[in-house]
Amino acid sequence: MRIWSLHPQYLDRQGLLACWRETLLAQAVLAGRTRGYDRHPQLERFRASADPLAAVASYLHAVADEADARGYRFDRTRVDLSGAGADAIDVTTGQLALEWAHLSGKLAVRDPGRLSRWGELTAPEAHPLFRIVDGPVAGWERARPLG
Repeated sequence: MRIWSLHPQYLDRQGLLACWRETLLAQAVLAGRTRGYDRHPQLERFRASADPLAAVASYLHAVADEADARGYRFDRTRVDLSGAGADAIDVTTGQLALEWAHLSGKLAVRDPGRLSRWGELTAPEAHPLFRIVDGPVAGWERARPLG
């Protein structure tokens, strides 16, 4: 499961669809509708928020906004809440850098045109739910840190 901290504008079609599906699964886990993935480390940041379901709903709505901008139709009725009023969740510069390197490798293979669109990006934007703070890779991250 990869719930990107990066802004969904960077994701290719395949990445955007996977992010939508995987975050819907995360929503089901947080709502107690499924037991699969209930210990997945990426859920830690949602569980640590004041209202985990509002946070995941806010995340999903921003992904759907990006899909709308591209002419895709994501079924917003699958999102449990409006997501309005969800508190921002901190994401570190180290986490964003790791995710950008990870996504760049995927885009180099799947969609080099999308990757070249961003040039030599050194400070990617975060998903709208997240507030960028200085710091290392998140403790919940299982991917190998850079360098």
